[in-house]
Amino acid sequence: MTAIASLRRVGFPRLVVHLSVLLICILWLIPTLGILVTSFREPQQIASSGWWTAMTGSSQTAAVRLADGAAARQEGANYVVSGTVFEAGQAGKIQSFGTKVTAPSEFPVGQPADLGDGESLTVQPDGTYTYTKNAPFEAGRGKRVYLTVTTPPAFTTSNYQTVLASQGIGQAFVNSLTVAIPSTIIPVLIAAFAAYALSWMEFRGKALILAMVVGLMVVPLQMSLIPLLKMYNDVGALFGVPSRSYAGVWLAHAAFGMPLAIYLLRNYIAGLPKEIIESARVDGASDFEIFVKIVLPLSFPALASFAIFQFLWTWNDLLVAMVFLGTGREQLVLTGALNALLGSQGGKWEILTASAFITIIVPIAVFFALQRYLVRGLLSGSVKGG
Repeated sequence: MTAIASLRRVGFPRLVVHLSVLLICILWLIPTLGILVTSFREPQQIASSGWWTAMTGSSQTAAVRLADGAAARQEGANYVVSGTVFEAGQAGKIQSFGTKVTAPSEFPVGQPADLGDGESLTVQPDGTYTYTKNAPFEAGRGKRVYLTVTTPPAFTTSNYQTVLASQGIGQAFVNSLTVAIPSTIIPVLIAAFAAYALSWMEFRGKALILAMVVGLMVVPLQMSLIPLLKMYNDVGALFGVPSRSYAGVWLAHAAFGMPLAIYLLRNYIAGLPKEIIESARVDGASDFEIFVKIVLPLSFPALASFAIFQFLWTWNDLLVAMVFLGTGREQLVLTGALNALLGSQGGKWEILTASAFITIIVPIAVFFALQRYLVRGLLSGSVKGG
């Protein structure tokens, strides 16, 4: 009994942790799923119902006019107008109808509705109707009727076609990749060399350099952005480099990401088994050979974990890209293009959701491709040191 009670005490906290993590994942997943579903829906369905009804269809109120009284035919003592409430190419199922905008569900379908003054109207679920009157209809516009219509689920890829072709998102997507990939590779490579030197090489001032790296981690980007831009423009003017170029964005992202990269990688590399490094040196391997053939393969989890953070930061960045690259249509990154859409297409949710999902699909793919290394690299880098 004591052992069972002990197991229960150990198992219950673990169950709570698992359920908490599951709840957090669901809370994060629901908005992403909503964006994905909405991006494939038609504008009319987005305006009439929530994304969670996408698989069951949507219900909306529509106003239509029946055929003109001039098209009426006489059947005995009555005059009849018939037709369909749907236009060519439309479809749906009528749930109810009414003659007042405040009561669109006043009458059920399939049964004659007494409208007064000798008039009756029957609307079938498929949209066909029969409008009867005991006197001739007046010529002119037909009677207005309000319908409650259920439309079947409908999905389209035209939202993505519109975004990629006519809204400039396609070019912005390429710009973001051009910014993010080098801005991730450059600091990872440089930081890996620096981390190895700070871990396994002896030279004067190593402790001071490490202290400076830790201190630079707390420098806000906004505070150093203007001095960095001025320095870049001065150096660029000296060597004839344009003030607005991808090189400036790459260098800025590399500079801002380098302190964290060196700190994480140094802690990880310093925790590698000392015997491996010493054995390689005894065999005559140089520091470069040790770094390339031993340290880099063993440090892949730490490299991947930082690469995830750096890529997500550079992909979602707007400030650095606007400052160093510009705000022209050909220079905008995805975040800038999406921000422009918020002003010009604020009411078109199908365009905004398609743009948003194009923006997040690459970070999601990168995260799931490297997520198995994320926790391993961060935990090892946080507890190991030398």
